Formats: sequence, structure tokens, C-alpha cells
Amino acid sequence: MARNLSPKDDIEIAIKTGLIALKVPGNRDQLARACHDYLKLLDKWNRAYNLTAVHGIADMVEHHILDSLAIAPWITGKYVLDVGTGAGLPGIPLALCYPEKRIVLLDSNGKKTRFLLEAQRVLNLTNVDIVQTRVEHYQPETLFDIVVSRAFSELQTMLDLTRHLLHPQGKWVAMKGPNVNIELSAVSHAHSLEPYQVPGMAKERYCVVLENENGVIPV
Repeated sequence: MARNLSPKDDIEIAIKTGLIALKVPGNRDQLARACHDYLKLLDKWNRAYNLTAVHGIADMVEHHILDSLAIAPWITGKYVLDVGTGAGLPGIPLALCYPEKRIVLLDSNGKKTRFLLEAQRVLNLTNVDIVQTRVEHYQPETLFDIVVSRAFSELQTMLDLTRHLLHPQGKWVAMKGPNVNIELSAVSHAHSLEPYQVPGMAKERYCVVLENENGVIPV
């Protein structure tokens, strides 16, 4: 006899189905549960503080969790900075997926970093550090293998503001929508443009990967 599914089951099944479609590695049941816990907390805070424009856990599955994890193949290296992380996207889903990586979530907004601290506590994210400051003022002891951004700024601005944070052999990874070529026209840096599909989403999504050529970006 078929089992009646609760809303919790529906959400976790939707997340796991997306993880399978994206070929996300690891224990997908465990990752789906952790991602659901994150979304429940985000939804609760979002009602009071409007942390994200996407409302409702069901819509957050695709727009937040699966969109963040779709770029997992490009998150190489051990030390990752999510700049302008906002509510922890893509950094928190990536931290849940890759517990062996060290991920720094950076944002200047105190309301958002307070949420991140609570998410870190609730989800027991021991591989995450949270920094509240403007990116141009951030001076870490160690340079990053990957600097990733989902909704921080246009590409050239991202490069200009974060070049002091990236290891000479590191890479920038930027998540972009259908207008990506307009931004790329202003960037004179070698790059690869990787289209990716988010399960359940029709809109175009792209991952722009730029290598730090000996720490120098052509102007």
C-alpha cells in the first residue's frame, strides 16, 4: 500500500530527486535532510527579515538548493570564499555537500550574518566561517582556491574587489543568468562559460569560470 507523504517527505524527495539529476556525490538522503533543515530555518527568518526574494520552501528547493549545488563540479580546491553570500547561497549548500572543504561566508549585512550564525549553529557547520565586513576590507591570512559569487555584483566589479583574496593559482566562479554575455563584454580576462540546467527551472543559468593568471588580471 502506498505511503502517505507528509510535506516534509515531499520536500526531501524533491531535493533528493534534484540531487540525483545533478549527480551530486555523497549521501543524498543525509544531504537532502540537511538542506531541508536549512530551508526551514531560512523560511522562518525570511518571514521576519526578508532575507531572500524567494518565498516558500517549495520554491526555495529549486531556486536556492539545486541552483547552488548545480555548480558543485566547479568548486575545486579546499578553501572557498562565498562573497556577498546573503542568506548563505551558494555557500551553505556547498558546505553541506563538501564537509571536507573550508568555506568562508562573507557579507557586510549584519541581519544576514546573524542568520548565518544561527544556521551554522543549527546545522552544526564546523567547516564554515562567517565574516561580516565589506569585501574590500577583508584581509584573510590565507588566500582562497575558489572565490564564488551568486548575486554579488557584475563580473568586472567582482574581479576588481576580490583580486586580493584569490590565490595565484585560484579561480573565480560566478553564477549568472541569460544576460551573462553583456557582463562578459566588459571583461578582458580569459574565461570559460559553462551552461548548466537546474532541475525544475526553465530559465538559463551559466557558470563563468575565470583563472587567476599568476595573480594578474588584465585591465
